[in-house]
Parts: sequence; C-alpha cells; structure tokens
Amino acid sequence: MIMATLLAVAHAAPADTWDLSHVFADVAAFDAAVEVAEADIASFEEACQGKLGSSPATLADCIEKQWAVSLKVSHAWAYASNHSNADTRDDDWQRRKAVVSGLWAKLGAATSWVEPELLALPADKRAWVDSEPRLAPYRYPLKATFRRGEHTLSAGEERVLALTSNVRTAPGDTYTVLTAAEVPWPTMTIDGQDVRLQPSAYTRYRTHPDRAVRREVFDTFFGTYGAYQATLGSLLTTTVKAHWGVAQARGFDASVEASLHREFLPRAIYDTLVAEAHAGRPTLHRYLKLRARMMEVDDLGYHDLYMPLVASDEVYDIERSKELAWRSAKPLGKDYVKALKLGLEGGWMDVYPREGKRPGAYMSGAAYGIHPYVLLNHNDDWGGCTTLAHEMGHAMHTHYTMANQPYATSDYATFIAEIASTFNENLLLDHMLSKAKTDDERLFYLGNHLEMLRTTFFRQAMFGEYELMIHEAHEQGRPLTGAALTEMFGTLLKETHGHDEGVVTIAEADTYEWAYVPHFYYDFYVWQYATSLAASSLLTQRVLDKEPGALEAYLDLLKAGGSDDPHQLLLNAGVDMTSPEPYRAVVKQMDDIMDEMEAILDKRDGK
Repeated sequence: MIMATLLAVAHAAPADTWDLSHVFADVAAFDAAVEVAEADIASFEEACQGKLGSSPATLADCIEKQWAVSLKVSHAWAYASNHSNADTRDDDWQRRKAVVSGLWAKLGAATSWVEPELLALPADKRAWVDSEPRLAPYRYPLKATFRRGEHTLSAGEERVLALTSNVRTAPGDTYTVLTAAEVPWPTMTIDGQDVRLQPSAYTRYRTHPDRAVRREVFDTFFGTYGAYQATLGSLLTTTVKAHWGVAQARGFDASVEASLHREFLPRAIYDTLVAEAHAGRPTLHRYLKLRARMMEVDDLGYHDLYMPLVASDEVYDIERSKELAWRSAKPLGKDYVKALKLGLEGGWMDVYPREGKRPGAYMSGAAYGIHPYVLLNHNDDWGGCTTLAHEMGHAMHTHYTMANQPYATSDYATFIAEIASTFNENLLLDHMLSKAKTDDERLFYLGNHLEMLRTTFFRQAMFGEYELMIHEAHEQGRPLTGAALTEMFGTLLKETHGHDEGVVTIAEADTYEWAYVPHFYYDFYVWQYATSLAASSLLTQRVLDKEPGALEAYLDLLKAGGSDDPHQLLLNAGVDMTSPEPYRAVVKQMDDIMDEMEAILDKRDGK
C-alpha cells in the first residue's frame, strides 16, 4: 500500500525543480495543517498524561496520537524548510520555517513526560507492547525506551532538559552567525581581482593552479579563524561542557558513551575506527606521496591536497549525470533502477544553483509516505555527477524505508545513513572504469575516488578522534581554551599526515582548521561518515563480486529503516563494525586503486 502511494505521486514535474505540492497543494493547506498540528500538541498532554497504564487500548491510543502529530509536524517541516532553502531571501518562508521549528520544540516539551511514564509501568503492563496488535508498529521504539530506562530522568527533569535544549545548541548557532555574517573576512588579490575570502571563496580558490596563491589562501583564511580562536574556542568549549553536563545528569561516565547510547552503539566501534585509522596511516601516506609524484612537487603541503590529480574538461550536465546514476545502479537490480528513475524524473529534485538558494546538497526524508526530496547545486562537472549519485543513494534508502516501514521505524540512524550514498558512489566509479577508453580517463576517475576515500575515511576519522580528545580533556579537568584546542588539533593533524616524516608539511595556519568545522557542535556526529564508508566499501565489493546473498542482504538493510539497533542491522547484513574487517576494506580499496595508478604512471615513465 505504501509503495503504491509513493508511485502515485510521481506525476510530471519540471525537470530541474522539485514539486512540493506533493506534500501540500498550496500555502493555505500548509497553514491549515500547522493549525491542526498545534492543536494536537496542545491537547496531547491532557488526553494522555497519567493514563498510559490504564489499559492496552489507552496506551495504543496515546502512542498513535504521539506519532500522528509527529508526522504532521514532519510534513510541515518538509514543506516549509525546502521552500525556505530554495530561496533563503524569502522572509515569508523563513517565518514559516521558524514556526515549524517552534512546533518541534513544543512537541518535545509536550511529550517529555512520555518516557518517564512508560518506564514507570510494571512488567505486566510493559508486556502490552507484545500483546496489543495496535502497538506492533511501535514495538521497537517502545522497547528502546525501556532499554534507556537506566539513563532516563524523572518527568520534571526530562521536561527541563527538553526546554533547555535550544540553550545547549546556542553555541553552534552563535558560531554560524559569527562566521557567516559578522567575521570581517579579508580581501585578497587573486588573478588581478579583489576577492573577499569568505568560506565559499576559500572552497573555490583552494584549488587555484598557482601553489603560492593556494598557500596564501590557506594562510589568510585559516589565519582569520586563528584571530578569533579565543571566542571560537569558548563557543566550542561551551558545547563540550553541555554534552558532559547532560551525560553526567543521565549517569554516563563519558560524553561519547552518552552519545553512542542513543542508538545503542558499542563503544568498541568508535575505538576500533580510531585504531584502524591509525593502522592505515601507511596507506594514507602512500597516497600522499603518490599525490606529490603526480603534482611533481618535492614538498607537498596541506594546501596541495585539494588539487585534482588529473584535470578534465569533460561535461557532466544534469541529463548525463542522471543517466550515469541509473546505469551505474544496475547491479542493484531492475526494481531499484526503476525506483531510481522515478526519483530522477518525478519532482524529487531541485537541481541548479540560484541567487538566494542554500548552498551544498542534501536529501530530506521528512515527507514520509510521499517521497524524499533532494537539493542540489549542480555544476556540469564530475563533482556534480558524483553528488547526484550520492544524494540519490540517500533518497533510495529513504524510498525503500518508506515503502517497507511504518513511520515509527522509518527514521534510520545516522550511523548507517551514509552507507547507501557512498555505495552509489562506488557503483558509479565501477561503471566509469568499465567504460574508460584511455589511461588518462582511468587516472581521472581513480584519482577522484581515491581523494573521496581520503577525505571521507581518514579525514573524518581524524575529526572523530579530535572530538573524542577534547571531550576527554574536559572530563579529566584539563582547561580547554582556543589555544589549547589549536595545539591539540595541530598535533593530531601533523601525526595523521606524516609531517615529521616529511610526507606533508603542516603550516601554522593549518592548525586553526578545527575552527572551520561546524560538525564539532553536533555531538559526536562526524565520525559516522568514516564508519558508513567502511561498511559500504565492504558491502559494495560483495555485491560487485556477486557473492551469494550479498545483494539481498544490502537491499534488506535499506528496507529495514530504523526497525532495530543500527549495529544489529549491519550485523544482519554481514558487517561487524566492532571488527577491523570493514575498515581494512577501505584501506585495501585505496591500495588497489594506487596499484593501478602507479602501474599506469610507471608505464608512462618507462619504468
């Protein structure tokens, strides 16, 4: 039934914009839905608080009400936030987005008593979760609540935490305002033009062909963060303190354990990632030396790492990118390709950059029961093509989840969220290599994928290790200042990139990069890019090798959504993230790519 609904809304839409009328026909319908959601939130406590243990039917009534209003707010969010992101200059959409954001906060406060009340139920009433048929769609989240009991506070204490959540996230909000709107970014003269070196300009000019210009860009851009390291250090330290405060309130021994517990992830996964990233450094250093060889430099610097190893003027317009996305996905079967084509042509995507449009790319799964939405800022280059494959991987994960899971278990964990996206990037590489006709083509695709593996695995693992370091420093009573944060990051940056061994030179300005990374305000988020990539590397290889059951296991993972612990879902798919195997799959993939690239270069150099 859900799949039929998803297919039914795929009517014709403009090729380059998404169709948000699939969610609400117009603004009037949106406004009416917001009024209904607000009324439902207001009446929820009166209808249900203190009554969850009355009977199985009452419990089912209240849990259904809770998830129903959550779905209404989610649909409102899909409509308002996507409209707002399509044109951030539009005050009306900014206002509507803020209204829905306020609804989320109200819903959190209005339902903050639910978990404590559920936890107060005696064993015989908890058994209703298994015996009452209407509770079947909510069985996993309800049992997860029971498992979190040890770390759940009283209703009053939970309400306080819910009401102060915005205060705890305020340092990250302040960081965004400060760096995006108030830092006086300096001006550089580049190619005869005065360039204001704000973040968007940095990402553009860090690939300037002149090394001296790149070095000046890094020194100027990161040096600006360095000039504000005391303020930025105070903001990040406040975030770390907030994480530790909540962790202590809930009875955890470490901030990282509180974060992992939300999705029941074993601490061994984090520790294994860090250990295997360290063990894989020889492969990382091999790649960096290969980069120096291909760039023909003897003193590779941090400012050289974003330069394409092989230049290409090949055009990947949106139609070609779409075709490559679905052709490369053929190993996943006809049904997958059919659904992917539906997403590419069915009003799911807003494709091109425009004045006022949010930069970057994302997939939004908030419109449960309808379909995912994908925001792109497509340029007709290889980066645009890979971004399309990446975001449509997310969209297909959400599509399969919507088609196979009730709303209550449709929100898959962050821990597995990047698997489907990087899986599709792996498939795209395999497809392009199968079609490449020259060594230059192969070097182009291999080099780009190698860089993706570096940045997604080693770079994100390094960020994850840094986040762990600064939290542990605070928990052990060591003061965190901007200068201390810079020193810690600089040491880790140099160790990771082989500075003392002469692999990559790290300049002083580079050590301020920690202040450029907004993910450090997200509470142990960024490390999961690395674990997801490791899992997808292993799963992709099994599918491409046509191992018996590999394809079915992967598709089952996509269909499973959030129906079990994410670690268990991966175990079901044959991947144990507490073991070294998936991380070593990434390292092996990098070594295999470099074997081929070095063979091509040796042939060209007559070796």
